[in-house]
Amino acid sequence: MAKKFKIKKGDQVEIIAGDDKGKTGEVLRVLTGKDAVIVAGCKVARKAVKPSEENKEGGFINKEMPIHISNVKKVEG
Repeated sequence: MAKKFKIKKGDQVEIIAGDDKGKTGEVLRVLTGKDAVIVAGCKVARKAVKPSEENKEGGFINKEMPIHISNVKKVEG
C-alpha cells in the first residue's frame, strides 16, 4: 500500500528542525520511500562531480538534499 502525505510537490513549507530552521521554500520532490522531501534553497550541500559529456570541467555543484517529512510543516496561504 502506498504511503500518503499531506505535503505534495509545489506546496510551500517551513523547516521546523535542523540547520535551516525557520526557512521557507517550495517542495521540489516528495520521496515516499525515504519519507523525505526536497525543498528549494534548503539543506544545500556542495557535491563533487566528475567530468562528463554535459560537464566537461567537472568540479563542484550545489545540490538540495532530502529533509525528513517530520521536520517540515505546510505553510497556509
